Amino acid sequence: MGKRSSYGPGTFCWTDLATTDPDAAKDFYARLFGWTYTDRPGGVAETYVEAAVDGDAVAGLYLQPAQQREGDVPPFWFSYVSVESAERAAERAADLGGSVHAEPADVLEAGRLAIVTDPTGAMVGLWEPKGSIGARRVNDPGCLTANELSTNDVGAAIDFYSELFGWRVQPVDTGDGPPYWLINHDGAAKGQNGGMRELSPEQLEHGVPPSWLSYFTVSSVDATVAATESAGGLVGPVLDVPAGRIAVLRDPQGAGFGVFEGDVDD
Repeated sequence: MGKRSSYGPGTFCWTDLATTDPDAAKDFYARLFGWTYTDRPGGVAETYVEAAVDGDAVAGLYLQPAQQREGDVPPFWFSYVSVESAERAAERAADLGGSVHAEPADVLEAGRLAIVTDPTGAMVGLWEPKGSIGARRVNDPGCLTANELSTNDVGAAIDFYSELFGWRVQPVDTGDGPPYWLINHDGAAKGQNGGMRELSPEQLEHGVPPSWLSYFTVSSVDATVAATESAGGLVGPVLDVPAGRIAVLRDPQGAGFGVFEGDVDD
């Protein structure tokens, strides 16, 4: 099983959902992933909902702040990377051409959090663990397994994240498919930490901003696609890839996420 007791600095460690309807989201993801929930006070919202698989925390969700809802910011999944110091990592991000969206701050006794924007416009969380390392289980069905950056400038993103987190980003052979880059890092299991791809011409035409996408392991992509459609969600591309099968989905509130069926790390 993919249980975790720590994460090396520079490793993705958590993901959470900002949604317009937490109760509906809880029902949807319980149906897809078998999640159970515990309400936690404080943090990014008055009530922060912790999702678990077999008792292990795997993700979070909360009601979007009113400012986001009133500003028509769609619901979204957000990715976090473990760091030794939120202050130092945020300062370094700014030095490298990014910007600090949210200054480092304590999240109760759980840890210290900063949010930065990379030079291409994608946001990511910097998590300095204290009482919480982040996800206690990854890669198993219903758990976070990868994070993928879609951006309009892969080169700038590679330079930024390589310097900030020590990532090694390398192109992979996709045959006739679009270019793709794998993120490798010593702190991640077997070295793999996620991926990067270029925004498609259609996404660029429609003004889709650079962003990170969270992927969750499932036993069957086809079954998950059917459950998503049945629950009122939307289904995007379903693709066979060298490591298995993936699909990009949207929950009924509009938050995008990916699912993966295939071989994963322990």
